[in-house]
Amino acid sequence: MEICQTIDSFRAVLAEARRTGRTIGLVPTMGNLHAGHASLIDRAAADGHFVAVTIFVNPTQFGPGEDFARYPRTPTEDLELCRGHGAAAVFMPTVDEMYGEKGVTTVSVASLTGGLCGRSRPGHFDGVCTVVAKLFNIAGPEAAYFGQKDAQQCAVIARMIADLNFPIRMVICPTVREADGLALSSRNRYLSPAERQQAPQLYAALKLAASMVPQGTTDANRLAAAIADHLARLAPLGKIEYVEIVNPHSLSPVQQVDRPVLAALAVRFDSARLIDNMRVEPEPSGG
Repeated sequence: MEICQTIDSFRAVLAEARRTGRTIGLVPTMGNLHAGHASLIDRAAADGHFVAVTIFVNPTQFGPGEDFARYPRTPTEDLELCRGHGAAAVFMPTVDEMYGEKGVTTVSVASLTGGLCGRSRPGHFDGVCTVVAKLFNIAGPEAAYFGQKDAQQCAVIARMIADLNFPIRMVICPTVREADGLALSSRNRYLSPAERQQAPQLYAALKLAASMVPQGTTDANRLAAAIADHLARLAPLGKIEYVEIVNPHSLSPVQQVDRPVLAALAVRFDSARLIDNMRVEPEPSGG
């Protein structure tokens, strides 16, 4: 496994792989890797790619007062995980290597970033899109792998790929969860024991809403209210930031579940802000 810290060395490794007929599968991460990231590496390897993982805590997607300084950084463990799951190259640049002299260019996908997480994290998705576009341009992958847990990020990057004509296939992999349903996240380690005990109720609330649809509840406001009520009762340590039922592609709110929708939520505990989502399918029409 090649470990690269400069753009030039990373490009050289990928160029050599292409010379041997390999295609590149890119797995962008911020490190502190867990089984969710491992599933992305596994999928890229199973698809037959030369798997390139990037590990970079991107400062431009953190707002004032957010956790950039304390975001967990575990490079030794990360490299062990990458090696164990078949990554062929790992790119671990510094901030100076990625941004150098402060740039003046940003990438913004305006129509998809104002709601959901974007409402409380202004500028976050501009930072995400800018760094992902840079990584796409550096690596030139045939495919890039992302997790469904970050559903808004997936929708935003998919739109960026389409709008900017990146010749990249985006692969969205299922959310990986703990045994009790909590979606894996690097920020879960921030949770206090009491918060960790309540955190699985995010997933339980989404499952509750999904179960109501086949029973005849298709009004999106009622589904959102059921999620909020469940969280208020069973996860009182968390403050609900949003609960929304939206179109999974445009992220615009829907009124009725008459086609597949995305139920999405964010809950802020004292020690961590958690997000989760679930695709909710309407009952198939008879006939």
